[in-house]
Amino acid sequence: MNGLVLMPTVAENRTSFFADAEVVEPIAETVEVPNHFIEANTVEVTVEHLANDCVTPVFAKDNELTINHVSFIHTVEDAAKDFFRGEVVNNAQVRASHIIKGRVPSAIHKPANQLLETDKTIYYERCAFSIDVPTIYQDINGNRLYLSIVGVRAYNQQNLYSKKVPELFRVAIGFKNLVCCNMCVFTDGYKGELRASSTRELYRQVLELFQNFNPAKQIHLMQQLCNSSLTEHQFCQIIGRMRLYQSLPTRLQREIPQLLITDTQINNVAKSYITDENFSSYGTDINMWKFYNLLTGANKSSYIDMFLDRSVNATEIALGINAALHGEERYKWFID
Repeated sequence: MNGLVLMPTVAENRTSFFADAEVVEPIAETVEVPNHFIEANTVEVTVEHLANDCVTPVFAKDNELTINHVSFIHTVEDAAKDFFRGEVVNNAQVRASHIIKGRVPSAIHKPANQLLETDKTIYYERCAFSIDVPTIYQDINGNRLYLSIVGVRAYNQQNLYSKKVPELFRVAIGFKNLVCCNMCVFTDGYKGELRASSTRELYRQVLELFQNFNPAKQIHLMQQLCNSSLTEHQFCQIIGRMRLYQSLPTRLQREIPQLLITDTQINNVAKSYITDENFSSYGTDINMWKFYNLLTGANKSSYIDMFLDRSVNATEIALGINAALHGEERYKWFID
């Protein structure tokens, strides 16, 4: 297996799990991505907008501040820059959704159509961001993948009506496919129940995630997907089974590996099989790498609070079906 490629700006202080990687000359500038790592109903926002134009929610019973989106982003950025010292760490790309609107006290009695911008307060209930490390990359099946760190915060999953308690965050480290910005997230690179009461505690747990992440293993597993293919009949069989899964009784669903992808997203996988400019394979066999990217591409339509869970699930499905093609039983239901 080829090693990961790193293009350092500083040669020393190399992180141990990249010790065998190939070292090449630094690049002058980073590649700009043309699309987004998540779409759904999100909008692109800046960190400055979040810091200057948005209020910070509090816990209602004791008026204690939450760790807001800006503090979350800066904490993960600091952890990434410290852990990957010597690498290029890009600024965060931020997407947000579900605006919560309010008013300043002096505007309580104003009709809505007479409100000035200075009368309004907002914050975003959900926020996701991606921080790329473009000097750590690997090419798979002609696609370049950059190391990427993703954070997700959803206030709707936090009880803000209580006293202050450790707050819920989701953080993942994996690879982003540059041709489509699809995120490849594996279980060892994901913390779905990261709880912290301070940015210091948050920083420590993010560093632990980075330390436990095994990029070489993830690259190896993704490369293996290029060596297996589905016939058109098998692809249609899988799509049909996925649609069937949604209607199965709970008892039967428990006997099958979990599938988090929705009916709408399954439809998008089928459509992309025919029309996607990078991964379509209509009329021919489709390799499992392309199938995996059809799943991760469909996941970009997920709401922020489910995005990373479904990213991991897409990986489990692709690897499980790939194993089933070679005789393993666990995911065989999808291809039988």
